Amino acid sequence: MRLATSEQLIQHQGLGAALERWLRPAVGFGHPRDVLKDPLLDPAEKRAVLSSWASDASSVQDQPTLRWLLGTPEPVPLADIRKALERLDRWGDGEPQPFN
Repeated sequence: MRLATSEQLIQHQGLGAALERWLRPAVGFGHPRDVLKDPLLDPAEKRAVLSSWASDASSVQDQPTLRWLLGTPEPVPLADIRKALERLDRWGDGEPQPFN
């Protein structure tokens, strides 16, 4: 993933942070909208992060409407993740990308 070797990431956050981001791509994202805003991720990479976040493997025990992806600060509603994935789909259909 490009983020792991991004000179800007290494300069501002250090090599350890860059390696952590490579090993756990959700590190640094607090909400699915942050994934959409990331200028260093291409649409396929954004989809991979969001899909991992939405998967049952990231579900919060006894709270099926929440997902907590390793590397994120707190759980987020599954509905927010789905909205971000839908927005990514619309971008593929020609909708302008306001965050990039």
